[in-house]
Amino acid sequence: MLTTSWLSTLVDQLTLRFVRLVLTADTHLPRRARDLPPLLWADIEAADVVFHAGDWVHEELLDRMLARSARLVGVYGNNDGPALRARLPEVAHAELGGVRFAVVHETGDARGRDARCAARFPDVDVLVFGHSHIPWDSRVGGLRLVNPGSPTDRRRQPVFTHVTARVTDGALADVRLIDSRNGGVTAFP
Repeated sequence: MLTTSWLSTLVDQLTLRFVRLVLTADTHLPRRARDLPPLLWADIEAADVVFHAGDWVHEELLDRMLARSARLVGVYGNNDGPALRARLPEVAHAELGGVRFAVVHETGDARGRDARCAARFPDVDVLVFGHSHIPWDSRVGGLRLVNPGSPTDRRRQPVFTHVTARVTDGALADVRLIDSRNGGVTAFP
């Protein structure tokens, strides 16, 4: 099971530099694609911490991400079978540079999502979630909700996406929705 080590958390809290993040979800390998887009792999390798909000589908992707990322915080999704559920939690928590993160796959219907999540995660600053494949960035009180979309199954979205961001000065900053196939920053819907 993936957990946050106390030593890496302490180092994050004492370090004055920024922490580079990648947020992804709903990768659905190999059902929706044979592999992740090369741009996403490059961002994963450059990041200090990678968050994956579930629906990996194949356990091999988890192993590859563990090998290619400095630190991985992930959860299982509704399409993940027993092998992934044995290795990943339903909800994961990490504190980076004073910012409290939670990761979960499903948050329910978009209507009422902000209030529902604020009630469920009262001690969290940023909630990373997936399931819908629809990018989302909203705030309610002190909680920010971010869904990175999907780099392999865009459904009704114009592009395949993932998110890059930084933690600096105790806050989430420079949140960018990235076109996973062609690069460049795209707008949250």
